[in-house]
Amino acid sequence: MTFAESIRICFNKYADFNGRASRSEFWWFALFTFLVSAALNIINRSGTLSGLFSLATLIPSLAVGARRLHDTNRSGWLQLLWFIPIIGWIFLLIWDVQDSDKEANRFDTAA
Repeated sequence: MTFAESIRICFNKYADFNGRASRSEFWWFALFTFLVSAALNIINRSGTLSGLFSLATLIPSLAVGARRLHDTNRSGWLQLLWFIPIIGWIFLLIWDVQDSDKEANRFDTAA
């Protein structure tokens, strides 16, 4: 999956918390949000534009994160571990870089 495809898919599935997201889809979208936020911070030092962008991409970021966890056969609710400093972050980063569950799992969408 390319950078542009990932961004398009994440915005097309703006609030879709069902299904699965590949590792590349998740990480390309994370890179996109980071780069745009950094660029907006440089353009507008007050952080207003970056804050508005972060607010606009909050739902798609949570959705792709949930779909990524589904791809590793874990519940999207585990994203709440972001609120546990260091230990929660380590677990989520390990799970996000983990290979996809190749077999069908409980989060596959019905055809």
